[in-house]
Amino acid sequence: MKYRIQHNTRYHYSLPVSHCYNLAYVLPRATERQRVEDIKITISPKVSGHTQHTDYFGNHFLQFAIEKDHSELDVSITSELLIKENTHNINLDFGTPCAYVKYLLQNSKDWETLSAREFMLDSPMVQQHADLADYAAPSFANDRPFLSAVLELTQRIFSEFVYDPQFSDVATPLADVLKHKRGVCQDFAHLAIGCLRSLGYPARYVSGYLETLPPPGQEKLVGADATHAWFAVYSPGEGWYEFDPTNNTLTGSQHITTAWGRDYSDVTPLKGVIFGGGLSPQLSVSVDVQRIPEDVIQGL
Repeated sequence: MKYRIQHNTRYHYSLPVSHCYNLAYVLPRATERQRVEDIKITISPKVSGHTQHTDYFGNHFLQFAIEKDHSELDVSITSELLIKENTHNINLDFGTPCAYVKYLLQNSKDWETLSAREFMLDSPMVQQHADLADYAAPSFANDRPFLSAVLELTQRIFSEFVYDPQFSDVATPLADVLKHKRGVCQDFAHLAIGCLRSLGYPARYVSGYLETLPPPGQEKLVGADATHAWFAVYSPGEGWYEFDPTNNTLTGSQHITTAWGRDYSDVTPLKGVIFGGGLSPQLSVSVDVQRIPEDVIQGL
């Protein structure tokens, strides 16, 4: 499948901003199932300069500065990319048992496994805690296939937690999410990561987009899509697998990856430093994920 993604971010300030310096994680990354075809970047007002870099985790990010007075900042990213469809079903009821996964994580000298172990550590927004381990533990019997246990954890978060955009923001503690059983996709990804790390397994945060489809007979609304988040877990010898607890599924061809890291703080879509601007700038974000018809992409 080929997608065109339009991601627009606008800040409106109550007072002029004299300088701003920004990092933007809004450039889709190339993966085994995802190929980036084109990216167009439009920033207003005119920037002093922008450059693209690759971070420690292999993500591409945009760095730019504006060094003149402005009351609004508009960042528009248009991306086109090809996504491989899932061509086979994965049976998670067969695979490495939980106890042996832990053994391999501690004893394997395989480079991929050694690299994955850093995702067992605490990160700024996800710290290990006994309450998280207690919540997840019933799914992770020693002799149970590990990926099957992760799928059950995903299903439990989906069924036991309420999606509530009014409950949380980026600063809401994970303990509050667990206590009140409410949150959004970012919270549910952090919760699953915290549970897995608290049990001694590596897990990372994945940001991106999810194509949404309108009800039958209705047109898709402009800006109806949104940024999305899910998590990936590593099993030695089996690799990384991605799960979406907000939608109770493994990721598929409608999940489009932008970046991954330890948690949200590593891959914030837009962050930086401003001088001026007043209090409480107004933020608006619009995302459109458009599927390009097959007859357009034949021959690619």
